[in-house]
Amino acid sequence: MLEIIDVNYASLPEITSEELYTLRKETFKDRLDWAVTCTNGMEFDEYDNVNTHYLLGICDHQLVCSVRFIETHLPNMITHTFHTFFADATLPAGNYVESSRFFVDKARAKTLLGAQFPVSTVLFLAMVNYARQQGYDGIYTICSKPMWTILKRSGWEIQVVQVGTSEKDKPVYLLFLPVDERNQCILAERVQAWSRDEHSTLNHWPMALKIMTEQA
Repeated sequence: MLEIIDVNYASLPEITSEELYTLRKETFKDRLDWAVTCTNGMEFDEYDNVNTHYLLGICDHQLVCSVRFIETHLPNMITHTFHTFFADATLPAGNYVESSRFFVDKARAKTLLGAQFPVSTVLFLAMVNYARQQGYDGIYTICSKPMWTILKRSGWEIQVVQVGTSEKDKPVYLLFLPVDERNQCILAERVQAWSRDEHSTLNHWPMALKIMTEQA
């Protein structure tokens, strides 16, 4: 069983926060070598605060994947940390949310779910389900070219708002991620091939997937 749940910063248990921030350090500092703040083997920043919600993917009591959400009317990485990467990083007024710190622990995912299980696509669907359940009109995010490619391959009809340049002189993409019923259905169809759940149940929030790698 793979469960995707949401929890706000204030309700994040200490043991889970340590696991989350440790895995983020392993992903963003150790593997990707981003210029991130790390303390005591963990990665966290000023956006991990009372305004933050996290989606957590848990399998066999282990954290496998996560993404962070902050409403766009609040300080966020697009309008603050990364605004210099773009000619204009102003976001439109409206009921939108920003996503950041998206990661999948590849080693855990392979061990617990199988090498071919589409964890990223499941988390994309979870993002849509959560946003729809909360009444958001869409998601904005910034990503690298490899992540942009993964998003496109999922079938999600992402929109490139602007292409910028990182401090390493690499292209970065400001994206709008639609959360309409059409895109929810597209992602659910991709996930259903790996789940024993009915298509309709994949659109619920929170999510609990009976994965095909489990014994019937």
